[in-house]
Amino acid sequence: MNYRQALGTSLRKIRKARGLSQESFMSISSRAHISMLERGLKGVTIEKMIEIAEVMGVHPLTVLLDSFSSYEGIAPEGLLKQIAQECEEIGTPG
Repeated sequence: MNYRQALGTSLRKIRKARGLSQESFMSISSRAHISMLERGLKGVTIEKMIEIAEVMGVHPLTVLLDSFSSYEGIAPEGLLKQIAQECEEIGTPG
């Protein structure tokens, strides 16, 4: 599985968990575009990811965490720990 496929799988999983159809995103994107994202056929800009996450009612990082967790085969908790450590190393307040 490549990263686009992992991201698409996460988008579909979260969308379905929230009880949303692909048509729910019509205000920000076409059904065909959402379908291509979910199938890993298209990439997504950070701006579009923010809009999609807003429609789903989740933080954009939730989508990214879920997708990277699948892609790298690491539990989300492990990635969160790594992220917290890296933020501390670069001086990000938290």
